[in-house]
Amino acid sequence: MPKPKEGTTRDGKLMHFSAGALIERGGKYLLIDRAIPPFGFAGVAGHVDEGENERQAALREIEEEVGLEAADLKLLFEEELDWNWCSKGVTSHYWYLFECRVDGDLKRSEEETKSAGWYSKKDIKTLKLEPVWEYWFKKLNII
Repeated sequence: MPKPKEGTTRDGKLMHFSAGALIERGGKYLLIDRAIPPFGFAGVAGHVDEGENERQAALREIEEEVGLEAADLKLLFEEELDWNWCSKGVTSHYWYLFECRVDGDLKRSEEETKSAGWYSKKDIKTLKLEPVWEYWFKKLNII
């Protein structure tokens, strides 16, 4: 498995870089139910691997997790989150959140997801969200 790109937070802690995609179609958002901690419903996302940039990471994660081809990536947010933890034991992440459109048929990764589907804003308010995605959805006024 590739090694996540690492850096240092403003206060000197180890930090990973993450890229995620907000994917909306017809008023619904594509979410996965994560099979790997941190658990909860989330947009497609993952670590930026050594040797790739954040756009490449977002495109790769979309292909890996839901089998779709993404286009027209637009950066929504770029932010250091010193409370966002991952299964590798790192408690800070520098995030790149993109919005994009996707083509193809949804084919979820059975290894990384319990499910994948399209959810309305009303639906999302009832789901147990992965904490970082709850943060993004609130910041975007989706919930």
